[in-house]
Amino acid sequence: MLRSHTCGELRKAHLGQTVTISGWVQGMRDKGSLLWIDLRDRYGITQITIETENASTELVTIARSLGREFVISVTGKVTERYSKSDKIETGDIEINPAKITVLNSAITPPFTIEDETDGGDDIRMRYRYLDLRRNTVRKNLELRHRIAIETRNYLDKLNFLEVETPVLIKSTPEGARDFVVPSRMNPGEFYALPQSPQTFKQLLMVGGFDRYYQIVKCFRDEDLRADRQPEFTQIDCEMAFVEQEDILNTFEGMVRHLFKSVKGIDIPALTRMTYADAMKFYGNDKPDIRFEMTFIELNYLVKGKDFKVFDDAQLVVGICAKGAAEYTRKQLDELTEFVKRPQVGATGLVYARYNADGTIKSSVDKFYNEDELKKWAIAFNAEPGDLIMILAGEEHKTRKALSELRLEMGTRLGLRDKSKFACHWVIDFPLLEWSGETSRWHAMHHAFTSPKPEDIPLLDSNPGAVRANAYDLVINGVEIGGGSIRIFNKEMQAKMFELLGFTKEDAQSQFGFLMNAFEYGAPPHGGIALGFDRLCSLFGGADGIRDFIAFPKNNSGRDVMIDSPSIIAEEQLKELNIKLSHQK
Repeated sequence: MLRSHTCGELRKAHLGQTVTISGWVQGMRDKGSLLWIDLRDRYGITQITIETENASTELVTIARSLGREFVISVTGKVTERYSKSDKIETGDIEINPAKITVLNSAITPPFTIEDETDGGDDIRMRYRYLDLRRNTVRKNLELRHRIAIETRNYLDKLNFLEVETPVLIKSTPEGARDFVVPSRMNPGEFYALPQSPQTFKQLLMVGGFDRYYQIVKCFRDEDLRADRQPEFTQIDCEMAFVEQEDILNTFEGMVRHLFKSVKGIDIPALTRMTYADAMKFYGNDKPDIRFEMTFIELNYLVKGKDFKVFDDAQLVVGICAKGAAEYTRKQLDELTEFVKRPQVGATGLVYARYNADGTIKSSVDKFYNEDELKKWAIAFNAEPGDLIMILAGEEHKTRKALSELRLEMGTRLGLRDKSKFACHWVIDFPLLEWSGETSRWHAMHHAFTSPKPEDIPLLDSNPGAVRANAYDLVINGVEIGGGSIRIFNKEMQAKMFELLGFTKEDAQSQFGFLMNAFEYGAPPHGGIALGFDRLCSLFGGADGIRDFIAFPKNNSGRDVMIDSPSIIAEEQLKELNIKLSHQK
């Protein structure tokens, strides 16, 4: 071994011992008679101190030849540090070296390898192997490891089996775009990389495996953002002989276990909210319930006053921001511009200040007197010092825009504290959603989600009113996972395919293997998949998932470190029977 201890291990208990440590040179300070080297590895930093007058010429020469990120091994005696440091755990000791061995030299890195680095995202991605040496990135990956271990511990105790499912599978048209892989041995045919192991975990239930899980890599060829990567990891689970309540209880238990074991936090029992209520009171299906500010509808209160914006609107709805009545005109103008941004989509903002002296002033005083404005305040349960903000327009767009405004106000008022966690279930999603582009129904979750038993009669008469036996786990306004009770008989699955516009031939071609399996005694079953990368970033208090993945892609789906994707040789294309458009 090239070390007897790590760079984060030594304490006062080791004083007087001769040890060997190895690592990377974090930095050096040369004061002539004293020379200090900070040696770093994954576990910490240890100071090496050389009194140049008492050390050998060879040792001093080697020490002074070192540069940042040189890989060295140091053997010497542990002594008490004269000037102690409370910034590192080894701050009470130092090593007086008898021998320094250069294991490898290093060129100057393109950015400083420190917590507060001078490297931007692009350069750190290009030299990701150097970025991994920074404490912040290392701690993120250690957190990821701990969550994975505790997930396995929890599920193992409940008799779940970890089973690997195939990576080269069949492409299906539903959902996001597939990444496809050409087959050399089957010319003109392609595999797809899995967007999830959905059908395989259902087949495992048919196979009698009862309780399955997998921390599994999945792939989606879709536009990227901070919380998306083309390849991502999910905690994928399925259970047989269960109903929705069993799934919710089991995985609520897992979430509470992870918060307790990883973060030392006891979270309360998860509340439940229907999809209908989520949309009505928060404007989206993954509401952040760390703060109130729920929607109040005002159609009954504001129409008929000759204010055309409200009179012509399908929906007039607003929120009340506690303590924000003192907002300046400049701040209110900023909020107006915020809601008018294309990605928010409102045409304007109406506001009313409930002043500390009890008076109410609004941006529409021309149309509403103070008595009428006080009725607004009663509707919002507003108090002096509060700010009422109202949007109007087409219902769906207005709810979406107000949802964005609510989150913006939550951020501005400091109500979205990343150290606070609010976890809940959203249930009773619609089974289907209509697409005007394709003029057909699409599955809200996926084609294997079962309808609520009591809504099955509506499948023929009113498909849009059918609720799914589905559920999403939401933490701090982020959808962490979702799942459903599955269809487990061939007739209902065939009915679902018919509603989704599949011909019998298409359904048999794409999913015949699953429908055939149902004929051999499929048990009732259901499951859930949690976004592992998102869960890690949430636990780590970050907005994006990239720093919780060892080797992530950038926002264009590229790995700039290895320069991938890349062109492949014509010989390989010929073997795969692929011709590019520019080739004859």
